[in-house]
Amino acid sequence: MNKGHKETISIRFVSCAFMVLAIAIFKPFGLEVWQWQAYVHLLAIFALGMFSCFLTEVILRYIVRMPRSYDRGVNYIISRNLRFQCINTPLVSLLICLYRHFAMSDVVESNKLSWGNYLETLVIISFLSFAVGLYWRFKFRSRYLSAELEETKLLNEQLKKLQTESRGQVLDVDSSNQATCPHDSLITLEGTTNEHVSLEISDLLYLEAVGNYVKVLALQANNEAHTTMLRATMKQMEDELQAYPMIVRCHRAFMVNLGQVEQISSNSRAMQLVMRHSHDAIPVSRSNVNKLKELLEQR
Repeated sequence: MNKGHKETISIRFVSCAFMVLAIAIFKPFGLEVWQWQAYVHLLAIFALGMFSCFLTEVILRYIVRMPRSYDRGVNYIISRNLRFQCINTPLVSLLICLYRHFAMSDVVESNKLSWGNYLETLVIISFLSFAVGLYWRFKFRSRYLSAELEETKLLNEQLKKLQTESRGQVLDVDSSNQATCPHDSLITLEGTTNEHVSLEISDLLYLEAVGNYVKVLALQANNEAHTTMLRATMKQMEDELQAYPMIVRCHRAFMVNLGQVEQISSNSRAMQLVMRHSHDAIPVSRSNVNKLKELLEQR
C-alpha cells in the first residue's frame, strides 16, 4: 500500500468520523429516544460512510475514468474531489435512509422510507460534506499552492523547449536553402473590407476579437508592438492561420503566438499567457487549458 493510498484512507476515515460525531451531537433521525443502542446505530452509520466512500472511489476510477492521482495538476485534484462529493453525498444519504427504514423505524415511526426522509437525510449529509470539504481544503491549501507552482514551472519549461525547437526548425530550413518554413514566413491577413496587414508570422504576438473587428498585435522593425484593426471574425483568422502550429486559440476572444509568450502564469482560478514586448496577460479559458497542456506535453 503506497503513501498516497494510506493518506486517502486516513482522510476518508477522519471525514466519516467527523460526520458521525456531528450526528451524535445534534441527534437527528430520532436518535435521542435510543439509549446505549444509539452508539450501535452511530457505528453502523460510520461503516456505511466508509463503504460509500469505497464505492464512490470505484465509480470514479472505473466508470467516470478519473483515477486518484497527485501528478495531474491542481485543477484535476479539485475537479476529482468535487465529483467525489457529488457522487458520495447522495449515495451515503440513500444508504443511511435505508438503514433508518430497516433498523430504526421500529422505535421511531418517522424513520420509515419516504422521499421526505431521503431529502432530510440529503440536506444533513450535504451540510456535513460541505463542512468537511472546507476543512480539508484549508488543511491542504499549502499543498495545492505548492502543486500549482510545480505545475506552472513544468509548463514554462515545456514552453521554452517548444520555442527552442521551433527556432531550430527555422534555422535548419534557412541553412539548407529550402522553401521558407511556415514558422517564419510572410503572411497577409485580410479583413472583409480593403484593410489588410502583412507581417512575418514570427512577429505576430496575438489576435483579439473586439466587436466586429480583430485586433492584430505584431512587432515592427524596431521591435515595438503595433496594433492593426481588421474588420473580420476570429473564425476567419483561425482558418487563415491553421497551417501555423505555433498560433493557437486559447480563448473565445484570443489567439496567441506561443513563440512570443514570455511566461505562463497559472493558479487554481485561471491561467494566463504573458506576452513578450507588450507584457499583456492573455487569458486561457477553462475549455482550452487542457488542450494547451496537451500541446506543450507533446512537443
